[in-house]
Amino acid sequence: MTMATMNASATASASPVDPSAVKAIRQFNRFYTRRIGALDPYLDSDMSLTDVRVLYELAHRETPVASEIGRDLGFDAGYLSRILRRFETQGWLTREPHARDARQSVLRLTEAGHAAFAPLQQKSRDEAAALLAALPPAQQSQLVQAMGTVQSLLDPATPPARPQAVVLRDPAPGDIGWVVQQHGELYAREYGWDHRFEALVAGIASEFLLKFQPEWERCWIAELNGERVGAIFVVRKSATVAQLRMLILSPAARGLGLGGRLVDECIAFARRKGYKKMTLWTNTCLVAARSIYAKRGFQLTHSEPHEGYGQPQVGETWELKL
Repeated sequence: MTMATMNASATASASPVDPSAVKAIRQFNRFYTRRIGALDPYLDSDMSLTDVRVLYELAHRETPVASEIGRDLGFDAGYLSRILRRFETQGWLTREPHARDARQSVLRLTEAGHAAFAPLQQKSRDEAAALLAALPPAQQSQLVQAMGTVQSLLDPATPPARPQAVVLRDPAPGDIGWVVQQHGELYAREYGWDHRFEALVAGIASEFLLKFQPEWERCWIAELNGERVGAIFVVRKSATVAQLRMLILSPAARGLGLGGRLVDECIAFARRKGYKKMTLWTNTCLVAARSIYAKRGFQLTHSEPHEGYGQPQVGETWELKL
């Protein structure tokens, strides 16, 4: 968020500092905290910046534990404990025994916790996008690189996130065909699925195009540095139920959090449209996708073996209350 100050031990052996440089950093801190709204009710909510930061960690870590969150955020254990207790009281958080360390509990956001966090995350993305949208593309890249420089200088042990130009956009002619082709190629190569899976996806894609309801349905195409790398769809299953379909990510886009971002867009869209529930169908072998769904509060409601795509599968239905 703001530029960190040096700790006492570091300054003891540091180089002499120009007072004008100190003044410049303080001026930048005042400017940036005002620019991102850190001094106002954060993200137009009744939560503090700290509360939202803790919610972010709970939503995005594989097995979040209090000690690791406190260490990484630099929080006093008692301070963090009070925040977590408040989240529990609000019904946002549960604790589970840690499989490998009996001294710790794994912290899990409940459906209510995910519901509280999702609009804040979307608001944060929208505000960041608005900051960048005011700049031409060359200056957007310059800003991201400058921020990376700040991070690498102040914390050289932690490499900054790779500057990636990620864009989520509406589909254009040819995009839906690309979605079908990617499903056919990737699932054949990575899971050995045959032509029947590509045929299934082609049918779903065709139905989306022919029966598209723009008021209630949506598709996002993800681009990375100008190249198509992913897609996801929301379709109208009923007046109250939205269905998430055809999430796909090419290998070049994996590990960037883009799959979660696509699912978050679907959830936010469904909530804005007043759907009460979101459902999806997947297979047990798709571990990465299932992890994304589980982290966002989807619950496995039904599983059933089936013979599909050339080998035995276990199909699963997952649901999320919106």
